[in-house]
Amino acid sequence: MAVKKKAKVKAKKKPAPMNAFYAQSGGVTAVINASACGLIETARKNKTKIGKVYAGRNGIIGALTEDLIDTSKDSAASIKALRHTPSGAFGSCRFKLKSLEDNQREYERLIEVFKAHNIGYFFYNGGGDSADTCHKVSQLSEKMGYPIQAIHVPKTVDNDLPITDNCPGFGSVAKYIAVSTREASFDVASMCKTSTKVFVLEVMGRHAGWIAAAGAMASDEDCEIPIVVLFPEVEFDQKKFLARVDQLVKKHGYCSVVVSEGVHWPDGRFLAETGLKDAFGHSQLGGAAPVVAQMIQKELGHKYHWAVADYLQRAARHIASKTDVDQAYAMGKAAVQFAIKGHNAIMPTIDRISNSPYKWKVGMAPLSKVANVEKMMPSNFISKDGFGITKRCREYLAPLIKGEDYPPYKNGLPKYVTLKNVAVPKKLKKFEI
Repeated sequence: MAVKKKAKVKAKKKPAPMNAFYAQSGGVTAVINASACGLIETARKNKTKIGKVYAGRNGIIGALTEDLIDTSKDSAASIKALRHTPSGAFGSCRFKLKSLEDNQREYERLIEVFKAHNIGYFFYNGGGDSADTCHKVSQLSEKMGYPIQAIHVPKTVDNDLPITDNCPGFGSVAKYIAVSTREASFDVASMCKTSTKVFVLEVMGRHAGWIAAAGAMASDEDCEIPIVVLFPEVEFDQKKFLARVDQLVKKHGYCSVVVSEGVHWPDGRFLAETGLKDAFGHSQLGGAAPVVAQMIQKELGHKYHWAVADYLQRAARHIASKTDVDQAYAMGKAAVQFAIKGHNAIMPTIDRISNSPYKWKVGMAPLSKVANVEKMMPSNFISKDGFGITKRCREYLAPLIKGEDYPPYKNGLPKYVTLKNVAVPKKLKKFEI
C-alpha cells in the first residue's frame, strides 16, 4: 500500500517591521544630536520591532517633500559620534503644521509619504511648537485611518517645556553662560580702574528667564561677582535698574549685567524688538544688550562693553554639561522604548528625585498637556529685588551644569562628525509647501 506524502505547508512570511521617521525642529542645541544618537542606536538594537530610521532633511519639511535620509547608510561609529557633535545633523526647520481642519492637504501628504515608505513611528525632536506638531500627527491614526505612533523628544535651550524637570539643551547653554559671565567679569574687574566698568551680556529667552538665571551662577561663595540679571518675568524698571548698577559700580568698581532678549517694559513692549516675525509667528528679538548698555552710558556715564551670546551659547559643545549630554541621550533612547511598548502621543520626561545627591529618572507625559504650554521661572526662584536668583534656584540649576563631556580633539580643534545623509529614493510626485 502506497504511503501518501504530506504536502508541505508553506510558512507565512512575517511582515517587515514598520520604519521610523525622525526629525529635528526649531533652534538646534549642543546636545540635540545626542538624542538622535540615543534614538538611532536603540532602534538598531530592536530591528525586529523597528525597521529603518529615516530622518527628515530639514525637519518636518523633509516628510512633506519626501526628502528622507537613510540613517542605515551611516556606520555605527558615525552614529556614535553624534553624541559629541553639536547642531542638527539632519537639518532643522521652523515650520508649524496648522490644524487638520485648516490644512488637510499637508496631513494627507504626510500619510502618502508614510505609506510609501512603510513608516509607522514618528519621532519629533524639538520644543513647544514641535510638541504641538507631534500631537497633531498622533491624531492621524484616528482621524484619517492610518496607524502612526508619534513620540515627542524634548529639546529646548529655553527650558520652558512643562512637566519635565528640565529640557535637554538647557544645561549646556546654562553652563556656557555661567562660565562666560564669570570669565568676562574677571576681565572687566581687571580693567575697571581706568576703562570698562560695566559688561552687558544678552542671552536667549523670549518669555522665560532660565538662561539669564544661569548667568547669576557665575557668582558663588568661592567667587563673588557683582551681577545684575534682567528676567522676562520681571517688568523692566529703568530707574530701579540704573540705581542698582550704579550702587554695584561704586562698591566694587565694576559690575556685569545679564539680560534676557525677552525683557520688556511695563506695557509689554520688548526692549529690543525688530518688528519681524519668525515662521511660528513669534516676534523676532535681538539687541537688548546695546539698548541697556547705552542707557547705562547716557544716564550714569559708565564706560561699557556688550556682547550677544546668540548662536555661540547653543552651539558650544566643547563645554557641554555632562548631565545634559546624558539626559539628551536618554530621551532619544526612551522615545524608542516607549514606541515599542505601544505608546502614542507622549513625551519622555526628566523626573528629578533629589537635589543632593542629584538623582533623576525617565518619566512620561501626555502631549495633550505639553503642547502649547510654556513653563516660566517660578517667582520663588527670583530674588525679591528682581535682579538675582534665590537659593532654591541655585539648588535647581547646580546639578544641570555639572560635569564635563569634552569631545575628542584633533590639531587643537574639536573633532565633529558629518554624516553621509544619503537620500532615500522618492516614490511620489513632487509636493509644493
